[in-house]
Amino acid sequence: MPTPHISAPDGAFAPDILLPGDPRRAALIADRFLEDAHQVTDVRGILGFTGTHEGRPLSVMATGMGMPSATIYTTELVRHYGVKRMIRVGTAGGIHPDLQLGDVIAASAAHTDSAMSTYRIPGIHYSHAPAFSLLRAAANYSEAAGVSLRVGPVLTSDAFYHPDPTLVARVAEYGTLAVEMEAAGIYAVAAAEGVEALMIATISDHVVRGEELSSQQREQEFEKMVSVAIGALAS
Repeated sequence: MPTPHISAPDGAFAPDILLPGDPRRAALIADRFLEDAHQVTDVRGILGFTGTHEGRPLSVMATGMGMPSATIYTTELVRHYGVKRMIRVGTAGGIHPDLQLGDVIAASAAHTDSAMSTYRIPGIHYSHAPAFSLLRAAANYSEAAGVSLRVGPVLTSDAFYHPDPTLVARVAEYGTLAVEMEAAGIYAVAAAEGVEALMIATISDHVVRGEELSSQQREQEFEKMVSVAIGALAS
């Protein structure tokens, strides 16, 4: 039944779902990658769609920006709609010196400067990690498809305009690939609810070097990332 944030009826979502942040990107994924896609929710402008991909049921829904928004939607998707596997697909800002614009990354861990996870297990610095099955499937698919996939930790930050200019350099020294705003929250929900999650992202800009993809380049690279995510779910 509908929740406070999702208007879909029971059974409206597939067990597998892709989670971009932007509602327009959710619509774009539904249009380009799903057959027989139909919209199932639009509360607060957050669009969700369900269809099939090569005969398999698949859904896509936006989460908005940041951990609070992403955890609301993912929690409701799991508890009320039976979602079992979810992959965040979005953009991230590269901070590792070896990363190039357009690179596709998978987050093997998600550090965070957010206090949200401190309330989950008091006294423990909770480690945010994906489902190994999905991470392995993404790596295997990308290798078979000839798509370069960098695997490593990311930083999930609460602040897009961070007041500490030294933070990026400090976490990069520990091998962190990129910074984004949702992975840690989604990983925590998946672990708490007993489902599987992964974050796959395209490097749309490099925070340290001040580089960024053009709008056209973003669309081209975005399709590559979504293909890896769908391939992982199909494996």
